[in-house]
Amino acid sequence: MDYTGTGNTLDATQPRVPQLIMDSLRYWVTEMHVDGFRFDLASALARELHDVDRLGSFFDIIGQDPVISQVKLIAEPWDLGEGGYQVGNFPAGWSEWNARYRDGIRRFWKGEGGQTADLAYRLSGSSDLYADDGRQPHASINFVTAHDGFTLHDLVSYEHKHNEPNGERNRDGTDDNASMSFGVEGETDDAAINEARQRQARNLLATLILSQGVPMLLGGDELGRTQRGNNNAYCQDNEIGWFDWDLVDLNRDLLRFWSRLIAFRRDQPVLWQPFFYTGDEIAWHGTRLGAPPWDDPEARAFAFTTNGSGPGPDLHVMMNMYWEPLEFELPSRQWVRAIDTALPPPSDIVEPGAEPAVDGATYVVSPRSIAVLLSRS
Repeated sequence: MDYTGTGNTLDATQPRVPQLIMDSLRYWVTEMHVDGFRFDLASALARELHDVDRLGSFFDIIGQDPVISQVKLIAEPWDLGEGGYQVGNFPAGWSEWNARYRDGIRRFWKGEGGQTADLAYRLSGSSDLYADDGRQPHASINFVTAHDGFTLHDLVSYEHKHNEPNGERNRDGTDDNASMSFGVEGETDDAAINEARQRQARNLLATLILSQGVPMLLGGDELGRTQRGNNNAYCQDNEIGWFDWDLVDLNRDLLRFWSRLIAFRRDQPVLWQPFFYTGDEIAWHGTRLGAPPWDDPEARAFAFTTNGSGPGPDLHVMMNMYWEPLEFELPSRQWVRAIDTALPPPSDIVEPGAEPAVDGATYVVSPRSIAVLLSRS
């Protein structure tokens, strides 16, 4: 059976197949010092009599092995067969590529209304997917882009896939991209459109870094790599799929923003808590404090505050996906501005110790942007 879409699938119910898998994994760990694995189309390995079984023999063998059970185990938790989408259903000890995260973050920043309740779950580690079986936020591998699908540049530059070079009459690759082009399909010299796209890229990167769980970045996104709208470019051995290192010089502002984001996350332990938030550790808001728009189908603004849930300063994060500026109420504390994706570089993310003070009880967040404040005692 072709559950993977790339040819016949290994039958893990046959004894020699899991033996081959386990012998290989142990060799890579013990002899080559690999510290973990990401299993492509992992649901295919869990099929028994054609059904995906989360308690199947493959998981039993992995779980009881004294070597393999101690390394990082990451599943791409789906395949192409019926019932293959298993996000949230892998057993304890496994982390998963969280496609619910990818889809929810894309929909919010595209401007779809009524996304705030789902957004809160994704920002806080997806407890709805992983808490019921004892897993913690690190079970969620958060991503907005991966090797399948649009690059980050193309996600904010194309409304539709452009896979004609693949020879499948544009039928291959997903049609559900939750992407936007800001008025022009593909490359443009329009300065306003390019600024809007750059801001949107910063929004998506900042959201990824501000989320509980493990952030995953597609290589090349930090440089603005494009596949010219092709969202299934695995078959292209040419400029569509190659890394263009000249982009380092062309996109230094984006590279700087991403580098500073990594450092910002490292410096804020509140962003990598080992357990899910409980009780008063986080407060959810809309533009008004304590009034998250959970039930508003048109809501496109959201905010949250961390409240002493770790060492270091607390954060107040405000997200505005409306096409107009919005005034957000601030908790009664001393705040400094660390990030505002609407500001031009290098003000979009400020070096540590140089953050300007925020005066007043409110902060105006520009259209389609995100602002992050740090508390100062």
